Amino acid sequence: MKKLGITSLSLALALSTLPVMLQAAPNATSSVATTAPAPATAASKNTGPQVKKEQVAVTDEGTVSINTATAEEFASVMNGVGMKKAQAIVSYREELGKFTDIEQLREVPGIGAALFERNRDRLKL
Repeated sequence: MKKLGITSLSLALALSTLPVMLQAAPNATSSVATTAPAPATAASKNTGPQVKKEQVAVTDEGTVSINTATAEEFASVMNGVGMKKAQAIVSYREELGKFTDIEQLREVPGIGAALFERNRDRLKL
């Protein structure tokens, strides 16, 4: 008999809170406010001649151009390369000119064979 009383009490409590829960829950059939795209402004329209942007150093595939990347880009894309090694790559490039082959990256102090091989697929000229 005691079990029946607890069960009945629990059921009554659950049913008494049901109307409150239904009011708080969003109605599935109600319309959801949508936002319209902002109208184009004169600044966002292409009205003049197209200016060619500088080549992007980091691509969507997660590769980095060793000839145009910044130290921050090297550090964010390359595995095992922090800001110190990334700055060494940029300094090497500034002193000796652009790389002509990806393998030349191994000549940078601090970039060993293992580090180069680990990141080979993330590098491009």
